[in-house]
Amino acid sequence: MQQQALKAMVAWMRLDTAIKGFERDLKRRHGITMLQLAVLHIVSERPHIPLAALRKALLAHAATLGQAIDDLRRKGLCQVRTSPEDRRARHVSLTESGARLVADAPLAGPMRLRDLDGETERLDRLAPALNDALELFGLEDWTGR
Repeated sequence: MQQQALKAMVAWMRLDTAIKGFERDLKRRHGITMLQLAVLHIVSERPHIPLAALRKALLAHAATLGQAIDDLRRKGLCQVRTSPEDRRARHVSLTESGARLVADAPLAGPMRLRDLDGETERLDRLAPALNDALELFGLEDWTGR
């Protein structure tokens, strides 16, 4: 059992190191976070997406997502407009600069899963494995749920 635990710890540390390295590189090269890149990717797939739908797609807290989008707006990467149909609703869309950033940024991290073809068996195993990792590492209290 100790050998299996060590292998799992090493795999987790590799994943954690890679995610942190990707985020550092993303900030250095493009000035955005992984959450902001995820926002830009989803908005590129669904132009003029309602803010509520974006929040649901990312499982993000409203304040966290709001801060991410405000920063993207200040950087000229997206715009937020009031819906003509419902003045309470706001829609997010990319600017030309945002579209260029999506094209230039590496497709890595969780957003990459959306573009994998022919990997259904691996993806079917991945979600339960990640949920198991949360439980085994005792991190469920920090999932925000």
